[in-house]
Amino acid sequence: MSDTEIAENPYREKLTCGFDQIDPIFDECMAEASALLSEKGIEDYLQGASLICSIGRGVEPVLSYLEDIPAMAEHLGEQVISLVSQTVWEFSRTINGKAIPIFLQTLPTVARRLGDIDALQLYCDLIFDMMEKTSVSIHGHHATIPSPSVSDLLEKMPYLIGQLSLAGLKNWIDYGIRYYNTHPERQRDFFTLQSADSLAIMQRERHGTLFYDHERKLNLYMQGLWQSDPQLVPYSLGFDELRKPQPYFDQLGFRIPDVYDDINTVTGIDRYRATLAHMAAHQRWTKPIIADNYSPFQRMAVEFIEDARVEHLAIQQYPGLRQVFIKLHPRPIEGACDPEIQSCLRHRLAMLSLALLDPNHGYTDPDLLEFTERFHDTMTEGESSTKEIAGIALSYVARTRIQSDQLANVFFDDTEIDYRDDNRHMWIFIEEGDEEESFDDHRQTQPEEEEHQGLPPRHYPEWDYKSQSYRPDWVSVYEALHPTGNASDIDTLLEKHNAVLKRMKQILELLKPQNTVRIRYQEEGSELDLDIAIRSLIDLKSGSQPDTRINMSHRHDGRDIAVMLLLDLSESTNDIPQGASQSILELCQESVSLLSWSIDQLGDKFAIAGFHSNTRHDVRYHHIKGFSEQWNDEVKGRIAGLKAGYSTRMGAAMRHAAHYLSAQKADKKLLLIITDGEPADIDVDDERLLIEDTHKAVQELDQQGIYSYCITLDPHADDYVDDIFGHQHMVIDNVNKLPEKLPALFASLTK
Repeated sequence: MSDTEIAENPYREKLTCGFDQIDPIFDECMAEASALLSEKGIEDYLQGASLICSIGRGVEPVLSYLEDIPAMAEHLGEQVISLVSQTVWEFSRTINGKAIPIFLQTLPTVARRLGDIDALQLYCDLIFDMMEKTSVSIHGHHATIPSPSVSDLLEKMPYLIGQLSLAGLKNWIDYGIRYYNTHPERQRDFFTLQSADSLAIMQRERHGTLFYDHERKLNLYMQGLWQSDPQLVPYSLGFDELRKPQPYFDQLGFRIPDVYDDINTVTGIDRYRATLAHMAAHQRWTKPIIADNYSPFQRMAVEFIEDARVEHLAIQQYPGLRQVFIKLHPRPIEGACDPEIQSCLRHRLAMLSLALLDPNHGYTDPDLLEFTERFHDTMTEGESSTKEIAGIALSYVARTRIQSDQLANVFFDDTEIDYRDDNRHMWIFIEEGDEEESFDDHRQTQPEEEEHQGLPPRHYPEWDYKSQSYRPDWVSVYEALHPTGNASDIDTLLEKHNAVLKRMKQILELLKPQNTVRIRYQEEGSELDLDIAIRSLIDLKSGSQPDTRINMSHRHDGRDIAVMLLLDLSESTNDIPQGASQSILELCQESVSLLSWSIDQLGDKFAIAGFHSNTRHDVRYHHIKGFSEQWNDEVKGRIAGLKAGYSTRMGAAMRHAAHYLSAQKADKKLLLIITDGEPADIDVDDERLLIEDTHKAVQELDQQGIYSYCITLDPHADDYVDDIFGHQHMVIDNVNKLPEKLPALFASLTK
């Protein structure tokens, strides 16, 4: 290919890699990428290839990446592009960089087998863990001798991943590390499957029915029996130590385990069929209901009985399912739970669930027998509905509930029905419900939570500084319009700071654009354009069609700014600092009011939002003023109604604010963050994690042309704020001066 031909491909210039070997395949790779990837995906694809080219491992890793990534992205989603490039970059920072080519060569086979981006992330983590443990360090320092067997392991990986589940692979690798870490040659024999115990351990871990071996059969089962063709996505059961994953389904597909063992004379493949049949029955017959008026105990009861309802309907169509469901359903022992010392509600519900399925359940409890009869009477009248079943569940809870149900010591024996999904599809949450009774929800408890208003969450990645990679779709951000308060309270605050407003007026006059540009040919305008008006009059007199655009208007030139003000509404802002007479939240209300008045005087586009978080699953983003809204009583009312609670997951909130700010057409875009502490959340133990993620968010915004600036009210912020924002911050030790300093700071940032 000649230099002229290369130059004709617009994408070649974006690939900063000078290897001549790329040129013969580049056009074909880009043709495939253009057919399979979005514009953003193509941009990430070329950036990733440029990154891999820069690691100094020759052309082979770049060629593998260019050839394989488009097909992998089509199968797993475009998140895999950054996952692979960042993983290779991290790989190159270790002393095991020679294994990068074989890692990339075997990755497509592994990715096809795993079938899920999360599983691929676990696989990469597994390889890095193996490298770290088998590399040799001298006197406790960083590893100086590379792993003797990582390349051997990667060469065998296409075979291994076809024989073992991800959890089985992990156990096999852990065995090899544990017993041969001090014997390099024997370690290599183990990971090349040359030793007897290597083969024996692999056979031991090859238990159960692998999803990968039966994927086509299960797809045909769904199509033939349920006239459904969902995406089946496997997950591994061997990595989550705290919470055992459960099957579930959403708009992206059915999530099921990657391996099922035989149990209670039920084969693994029949366990898959039972799980899929249960979820398909939910998909067909369950209608979501509003969750907010139900307590956690009531929701649990509704889920147990709704599960039984859809299984009953499925059995009517396919009677053979009954015996499979009964065999897989645990059989709680009546009287096994002691209500004096334990919460027995789960135990009672599990017994009821079995009784609804199995006519030969053998239980004698009169309430259980009565509600079993009520259930079957309802089912014989037709298909019933989720709402009707919810009524039965609520009646059962009300009839059987005792004080000890609220004990923290919950009886779990024989109550886990593991072939059923987690029922996330059943509920619509408008507001967060009371959680004071919840025994299985690890989130904070706070009764006053604002509305989701029906908007689905927006998912954002989070940066893991330890692995130097993103956790894709890690954080869920929910949007809501902030409730309103009394707008007159804000007018009172502005009057209180009348002296500050007068000083600000003088500053703002200097900031206002002085140049004006005439805009001609307007149907409507501020004044008549005489030249055009005379020409139109001549046309009219001469019988021609006159131009009706005879007006003109003016606009200021020289200042084009969009500002987003992002407020930390975490629980700590309710505190009253030492020496202050108001809480931090009240001072923020005054400051935001003054700043909003100032920006409105300048005519800049601006928006206001607040945020707080309650784990990565629930980051709330509250709209207070949109870019298209005027500074009026409605906005003032929302500022007056500000409420604080929960924690501070700042990186996700900044990314979401940038989503709106980047859509504004402005020469300068400013994100102004007001906070009283460092990023933190209750599901994060490593205090550096969210600090590093927020710093990464600052870098991302900078790449989008958004300037981030932080005003922190934490007197100890010097310990971390430099790491996040660099010089783009101000520490205000005396929070009483915030209302005065904030407008002045804005003026200096935008002058």
